[in-house]
This record gives sequence, structure tokens and C-alpha cells, in this order.
Amino acid sequence: MMSPVSSREVLRCDRCSLVQFSTRNLLCRRCRNPLEVQEPEPVVSSPVEMMGSRPPGNRQSKVAVRLREIRNARHLSQRQLAARLEVPRTYISKIENGRAMPTLSSLQRLANALSVPMSEMVHDARYEREREIATMMEDPFLSEIAQWASGLDHLHRAMVLGHIREMAGGGRRTA
Repeated sequence: MMSPVSSREVLRCDRCSLVQFSTRNLLCRRCRNPLEVQEPEPVVSSPVEMMGSRPPGNRQSKVAVRLREIRNARHLSQRQLAARLEVPRTYISKIENGRAMPTLSSLQRLANALSVPMSEMVHDARYEREREIATMMEDPFLSEIAQWASGLDHLHRAMVLGHIREMAGGGRRTA
């Protein structure tokens, strides 16, 4: 039986060049920077294994897609983001490729490292709608109309909307 130490992977730190066994937290023992673990490619022997556990079409989670979008918009490499989080680069890669789902605390750390609110990391259709509404409410005219319109019933809202369309030239009234 092999001892636990001999079964661990030997890694070299990219920063200080220390050769060492892989640590539990995947940080260099000397400089405390993330160690990059090279994962062996899995051996696939059957068509069922080739499909994997992911759904057909190789769909990625919204978090994975959003993480890559934000990271690229900030002009950060996976390695740079991993260094900010003090995690291996392969962890970022796994998240972006849908092979790992971060915990809520990891999502918060990712959001902090990317300088975005956590809601940006997990946004969905509801988030998009709220963002569009917030953008519209920045317009003082629309904000004031929304304030008044909330107190109107359906009939009066329709009448006001008709008048606005008419004033804007979009409503064609026939006599």
C-alpha cells in the first residue's frame, strides 16, 4: 500500500521555483502563491463515457459564461484572476468550462476579485429586467411619469398612454 505522501503530485512553483509535493490548499510552501496543478486527461473508453455527465450540447452554466465575460471585459487572464483569489488557475478554468460550480462564498470572492456586485455573477432574466428598469428610471421624465402612473387604474393608464403616443406622433387617431 502506498503512503499518502508518495501518491501526491510533485509541483514546481512558478514564482520561487520551489519543487514540492502538492499541498492541501494548493499554495506554495515558501511564497504562498497558487500552485498550478496539471490534471491528466481522462481516458475515455466507451461512447457513454464520452457523453460525460453534462447535458447534450455541452451547455455551460450562466455563472461559467458570466465569469468568462466579466474576466475578459476586465482584461484578466485566468492566471491573474487565480492569483487575486489565491487559488490554482485550473480552478478558474474548471468553473468557466462548467466542470466545477463555485460555492456562494467562492462566488462572493470572485465578485470581489473582479470588482463587481455578486448579482452580476448570477444574473438572470429578472436581474436583466431590474437593470433595464433602473436605467429607465435614471431619466427624470420617465421617473416622474412612473410615480404618477402607479396611482392610476387600468383605464386611466391606457388614456394617458394614448395621449403620450398622440403627442409623440406615434398614435394615429381616426375621427
